[in-house]
Amino acid sequence: MKNQKEKTKMYIDIVGELRRLIKDENIKTGGKLPSERELAERLQVGRSTVREALRSLELLGLIETRRGEGTFLADLQKNQFVEVLAEFIMTQPNSVTEVRNTRKIHEMAAIRAVCQEVALRTLPVWESLLMKIEAGEEVLREDVIREMIVATGNRLSLKIWFLLKQYSEVPLNKITEKENGHVVELLRQVRAGKEKIALEAYEEWICLVEGEREETRNGS
Repeated sequence: MKNQKEKTKMYIDIVGELRRLIKDENIKTGGKLPSERELAERLQVGRSTVREALRSLELLGLIETRRGEGTFLADLQKNQFVEVLAEFIMTQPNSVTEVRNTRKIHEMAAIRAVCQEVALRTLPVWESLLMKIEAGEEVLREDVIREMIVATGNRLSLKIWFLLKQYSEVPLNKITEKENGHVVELLRQVRAGKEKIALEAYEEWICLVEGEREETRNGS
């Protein structure tokens, strides 16, 4: 029964419940949150689900984990912009299109930045990803995009992207055989510094991924 309930709970629901818990229990800045095990029991979900939700809140700077001590509510005044963004997503259930488009803006900006900098486009990570894909090894869609943003060194963009990708309802799991050609083309053109062709490959790839989401929705 618990496993079935966990499957029906969307990631956004878990984060939303965590935020409500913080508000309802009046946990102040610096206050300690319940343990991972206690949260899993109270929210009736698996610990891995709670762990991922906590990780997203930590990356956003909304909470902080101290080894051996626990998880604490961070000073939200230091993260006002990201907090506003989180509130928008939490309170606007029809904002999926805007969230998805904004996520793509961050992804395309990262691709442009990598293409334009020799030091970035020659990073060994692109060759490593290419080799894995061409060898048929498992590579996640998220891995490719995240590495693009990480390469730019823009930590704020990474934080915002991490939040946006959670709620854009686009699956960023394993790259399928049908996508391989587009992802390989994207990586090759990024390494060559050919911005326009790289962005075209990205657009074609994301269209496939978003199409998968629509097929899943229509079939459910």
